[in-house]
Formats: sequence, structure tokens, C-alpha cells
Amino acid sequence: MRALCISKLGDTPVLGCLEQPEPTLRDSMDIIVRVRAAGVNRVDVFRRTGTHGTTPERLPFIIGRDFAGDVEEVGSEVSRLKVGDRVFGTSSYTQAELMQVNSSGQLSQESVELIPNGLSYEDAASVPTAFSMAYHMLHCDGHLQAGEDVLVMGASGGVASGGVQIAKAAGARVIATAGTAEKLEKTRALGADDVFNYRQVPKFSSLIQELTSGQGVGLVLEHIGGPVWEECWASLKRGGRYVICGVTAGHRVSLHLGQLWMRRLSLIGSLNDPENDLKIVADLIERGTVYPVVDSVFPLEEAAEAHKRMEARDFFGKIVLTIS
Repeated sequence: MRALCISKLGDTPVLGCLEQPEPTLRDSMDIIVRVRAAGVNRVDVFRRTGTHGTTPERLPFIIGRDFAGDVEEVGSEVSRLKVGDRVFGTSSYTQAELMQVNSSGQLSQESVELIPNGLSYEDAASVPTAFSMAYHMLHCDGHLQAGEDVLVMGASGGVASGGVQIAKAAGARVIATAGTAEKLEKTRALGADDVFNYRQVPKFSSLIQELTSGQGVGLVLEHIGGPVWEECWASLKRGGRYVICGVTAGHRVSLHLGQLWMRRLSLIGSLNDPENDLKIVADLIERGTVYPVVDSVFPLEEAAEAHKRMEARDFFGKIVLTIS
């Protein structure tokens, strides 16, 4: 089978479509999926470059985490899925013609669900990691309540564009940031109540105070890290929660423990639980409450261009690869 692999670490030329052994059923609850589309995540870039603690355990390495496709084979104890079902979810080694995933939902970070009605494979492949992560940050770790003010940083990304929709659906007032006027317009179309360009307003905590009548926001959804840390922290109201799922722009920050204590703030590192979160997200999509945001679609053979687009931050929503 063809698979998108890295044979060494480096820039985009290290990506290549190589012939790899086809996966097999290793467990009675496994299924084999013929992949039709696969989402591109920031971790794919990190694995390719060997950064952010994501160096592959072996080379060549098939990259990918999100998938959408058709069930090709099922294990002896699989009952809720059958051959021919259209499915999507998260696993490892997904950017390939065939992949294996455990259907029981018992393996960490693996999940497979039926694709909601009306979604294309490309739409479905854009959902699993981004939307389940956003849901987990807001509801499971952030304990979002209706009527709260939420600050969503970098809303053009997959997690954050999903976060804007999920927070709005929960009855929150959403304040969101992006880096261009076009992205701000798209963010407002997703449901954000207030938007601003964080590049033009680098000291944005004062603006947040104005927008919230001097109170600050109850929750920050963040994935950038160092460059925005201080302003996000200063934007929280007393008892606010800072929920972070990534550090794409910087790992190390300075924390004033006195503020953490006296203002009763919470700093929460979030990891999604796709085997549970994706079921809820699929239902939200089925009901039309939220919807996928696909920026662009590339064939598997043009994965290098997809990575370049991600590294240039020239996208809104999810970048997707198709596999034919």
C-alpha cells in the first residue's frame, strides 16, 4: 500500500509516498479502514522535524492522526461496525491507503465512529482531533458555563475554530483573535461575538477588560504558548481558568504564584479523550450545532505543499489530504 512516510527528519522534501506493508487485525476488536481522507495536524510537522518531543520511534515512519474512510475488514468480536461503513476517528499511521484501529474505544487516543450524515470524507477527516480537543478543553477541563465570557486565541486553527463554535453553542460570549482581517471576518461568521487582531493589539488584556466591563474572561482557550501567555493570564477574571493544549510558539513562561493564589486562578493542561469526546462531537454535527471547517484539500502526493501551508500559517480551519 502507499503511505506518506518520513525516512529522516527535516524539511518538507523528506516526505515521500512509499510502499509499506498492509496492516492486519491484531485484536478481535480491531478494524481495517480504507482511508479516503486524512487531516493534517501540527504534530505531523513536529514529527517530520523531530521537535516538541515528537521524534518518531522508528524510521521510516507513517505520519497522521485523523482519518475518514470505509471499513474494509472487522475483527471477530466487532459488532457495532460492519464492512462498508463510512467511519472517521483518530489513530496512528493514518496517512496511508489502509490503516488499523481498535474499535472498542479502550486504547488511549484511538477512536472510531460513524461519519455523521451529509459529511464528505474531507469534512469528516477535519473533525476528530480538532473538535474533540476543543470540546474537552471547554467542557471537561474548562467546565464552561452558559453566559461566561471565553477568550479563544488564534481562532483560525483547527482546535480554535471548533472551539469558537462549541463555546457559542454552549451559550458563552466568545471573544476571539486572529492575525488578518480576512481571518477575523471568518471567525465572526463562526459565531464569535467580538474579534480583534492580536498582532495589531499585542497588549490585548486592556481591551479584554474593556469588553468585559473590567471583569475579565472566565475561560481562556489557548494553544500558542509563550508570546501570548502574559496577556492571556492578565485577561482572566478572579476564579478564571486558563486551558492550554499546545505550545506552537514557545514553551517557557514566567508565572506569578501570588496571582495564581490570590485571584484563585486555574492553569490547566488539556489532552483530549477521543474515545469519549468524538461521540459527543459527532452528535453535535449530526444536529447541525457545529460544522467542520476545511481550509484546503491536497492529494497525498502533494503533502509537502500542505505542510508548507501549515508552517506559513496561511490557512483557516483544517488542511486535509485525500487518498485515492
